Amino acid sequence: MLVLSRRETEGLLRMDEVLKAVEYAFKLQAEGKVIMPPKLYLDLPKYLGDFRAMPAYIDGSAGIKWVSVYPNNREQNLPSVMATIILCNPSTGYPLAIMDGTYITSMRTGAAGGVAVKYLARKDSSSIGLIGAGEQAKTQLSAISKVLPKIEEVKVFDVRKDISFSYAKDMGKQLSVNIRPVETVEEAADADIVVTTTPSREPIVKRQHIRPGTHINAIGADAQGKQELDASLLSVAKIVVDDIEQASHSGEINVPLSQNLMEVDDILGTLGEIVADVKRGRESSEDITVFDSTGLAILDIICARLICDKAKQRGSIDRELIQ
Repeated sequence: MLVLSRRETEGLLRMDEVLKAVEYAFKLQAEGKVIMPPKLYLDLPKYLGDFRAMPAYIDGSAGIKWVSVYPNNREQNLPSVMATIILCNPSTGYPLAIMDGTYITSMRTGAAGGVAVKYLARKDSSSIGLIGAGEQAKTQLSAISKVLPKIEEVKVFDVRKDISFSYAKDMGKQLSVNIRPVETVEEAADADIVVTTTPSREPIVKRQHIRPGTHINAIGADAQGKQELDASLLSVAKIVVDDIEQASHSGEINVPLSQNLMEVDDILGTLGEIVADVKRGRESSEDITVFDSTGLAILDIICARLICDKAKQRGSIDRELIQ
């Protein structure tokens, strides 16, 4: 059995490979070739976070991710998201690998945003506005940079100004792109592609902030009660989710649905259906499109399988493996 640390998973996972794996996983989902129960939440009211159990089967691999989400962890110099993945042989149930899932979570979520941009954003998109400058904003931009032919402008806003400036400096150097910190959500939202990665429980992006033709990756709302986009914005947008059931109770659409401000029938479909060409996404340069990402276990498992296969092919890891 392989036991892999975060450092080892980082050395075995590249964004271009993750993008291909995630796109393939979405296609299999649309074709009904995966098994993925909705994620199970363990809410602990006494504490400032929750745990989630995410099992799935995809393409001959089965496993589960156990992940915690504690937004205030940054005050203790800890990641707000921490995860462990167990990958098993579906024929016998034997555990093949136990690995850190924190980096995988960040990479596969970023890749999902990249796939959404590939299929839903305007082909001539060249400007990106980031609202939230944490770890997920990094992998979102990394993935988008792989699918956009030319990025001319990147703006970033975070309520913590120092984080915005650090993000602009670090990611600008990493991607050789000029990134400009801005003072308001409105400034960041004035872009071809807008990415929201905040833990907000109140809408921060309003209808008047978004121009026609914009694509939005709504990433932050991943639990009941979270919301980043105003319902009036969703009412004029084409909404694409990663999973309808999961998004309905824990995605960007969960609050508007609970308040009867929209119906499930208002959802265009899943990203997998767009990838598999079952449904059409953007049909006009004026369309406002929204990808509501809640995070799918099939993406974790397909990436864990990729890491497991690469580790075995390499024949050695930086430290001794438990056989």
